[in-house]
Amino acid sequence: MAERTIALVGGGLIGSSWAVVFARAGHTVRVYEAVPEQRTALQDRVRRLLLDLEAEGLVENAAAAAERVVLTESLKDAVQGAGHVQENGPERLEVKQPLLSEIDAAAPAEATIASSTSALLPSALSDHLTGRRRFLVAHPVNPPHLIPLVELCPAPWTDAAAVERVRALMAEVGQSPILVRREIDGFILNRLQGALLHEAFRLVEQGYARVEDVDAAVADGLGLRWSFMGPFETIDLNAPQGLADYGRRYGGMYAGMFGVEPWSGELLAKAEEQRRAMLPREALVERQSWRDRRLLRLVQHKKAMDKSDKEK
Repeated sequence: MAERTIALVGGGLIGSSWAVVFARAGHTVRVYEAVPEQRTALQDRVRRLLLDLEAEGLVENAAAAAERVVLTESLKDAVQGAGHVQENGPERLEVKQPLLSEIDAAAPAEATIASSTSALLPSALSDHLTGRRRFLVAHPVNPPHLIPLVELCPAPWTDAAAVERVRALMAEVGQSPILVRREIDGFILNRLQGALLHEAFRLVEQGYARVEDVDAAVADGLGLRWSFMGPFETIDLNAPQGLADYGRRYGGMYAGMFGVEPWSGELLAKAEEQRRAMLPREALVERQSWRDRRLLRLVQHKKAMDKSDKEK
């Protein structure tokens, strides 16, 4: 990758975790953090996170990786010569807009610029920037050094080449980038999480379940499959003929639960086509066996961890 030097603006919890992501992949990481307390804590935090990863065999040389993380005295020093700049400032538009203006003015013209925001839309963040065509949101899941998903959401004016460069960078450092094709509040992950939380609170509020039972329904049920498969692959493997078959069998049941229209035949056909492009129908049985083997190992792991927790 050309972006061997990465600049991080903001070195709090997310910034520290980003520093680990890029440093363990071999990049030089320059960090600017304006808050004195966070500056003091940052390098110790990065070193500790890297040592934790090394202890689990996830980093070969924690000390060498930590040396690649350098604190700078100014934002300008951080972004100088960087191929990519990741902004991690407070989640307030009135703070991020001027901060991004400063980054845009100081960063090399060829550098990509991304914000770690979890809620602010890229158009609102970048409409005032001279270099807005190189800007996008790259929203991580906290903490990104342990959870690889990164949501890439461009503004309407973002260059496709900038999106591709950031996508390639994130893949190269071991993250799992997904593309939000159009701006939407909450992006993808928080909309999915929000839907589940909304129903979880409703079930508790109306007395159908206690908090611990809702948690168990996910941790010991849905979450086991969802830890390595998404909802579409899950239902694709839960019906003899795949996703569309599942939709025809159970779509009415789900529609009745929430008082909405069943999934249309057109929507089922679209989702079915996308799934079959990834997995031919004749491979469904083999993939179901793969799912069961993964679940077997996951259940064994959970039992071992539960036993270890009880022995502490």
